[in-house]
Amino acid sequence: MQEVLTRADEAEATPRARAARLVMTPLFQRTVIGLILLNAVTLGLETSDSVMEAWGGLLHAVDRVLLVVFTAELALRIYAFRGRFFRDPWGIFDLIVVGIAWLPASGPLAVLRALRVLRVLRLMSVVPSLRNVVEAMLAALPGMGSIVLLMVLIFYVFAVMAVKLFGGTMEEQFGDLGTALFTLFQLMAMDDFGNIVRQAMEHSPLAWLFFIPFSVIATFVVLNLFIGVIVESIQTLREQRESADARAAQVATDAARSEAHLDAQTLLAEIRALRAEVAELRRERAG
Repeated sequence: MQEVLTRADEAEATPRARAARLVMTPLFQRTVIGLILLNAVTLGLETSDSVMEAWGGLLHAVDRVLLVVFTAELALRIYAFRGRFFRDPWGIFDLIVVGIAWLPASGPLAVLRALRVLRVLRLMSVVPSLRNVVEAMLAALPGMGSIVLLMVLIFYVFAVMAVKLFGGTMEEQFGDLGTALFTLFQLMAMDDFGNIVRQAMEHSPLAWLFFIPFSVIATFVVLNLFIGVIVESIQTLREQRESADARAAQVATDAARSEAHLDAQTLLAEIRALRAEVAELRRERAG
């Protein structure tokens, strides 16, 4: 009875193992990537009124077919990996993105129709290089806390100074603290930097002594700190994976050596036993 159950379990596991192998094949992955890119193109074409007038029905049909295909792909992955799929954050992300597309996009939920474009973000989960970058950025978030605090302090200090220095002459840009903070953020992004500085210099010729240091500190120093933390996180993640791969390779090598050593010992023991039998036969013949 136990043998029958074992064979039944093996027969049941075989289709699941085949499904897992299919999902992990490069051809399957490239096909999914191609379909996601096709979906991105169709969603972009839907923003054109002229294209929708001529091909709107076809684009909607292609979108529905792709949604069914993505749903079948997720179902296949869930069938293949079962609980492991739900322990993978990227699997949950794919499930949420595809699930949103199945919600009714009419009435108060009409806004969800615009969220269909989130399916394009699935490229992050199926392209390993993009997935590594996103994981590195998430890993860098704790290290960004001190940089964010530094930026908040810099903005607050310079905003208070700007209100005191330019609030009377440039009320639209620096009339109060909130407006000054927004203007400084605009300056950090180099949006209309020249016009704002020139307007300030018309009233105060030495205003550049305020704006140039702020621009250098906020734009070139603080933002580069963000980039540095992300780059360091990517490098650390890469080193950790390379170290894990090296350890796995070493474990496999040690296991192979141990197995080879065990096989050699077994072979030597069999040779010794054979020699003993031959010697015993010779003694019997000699006797």
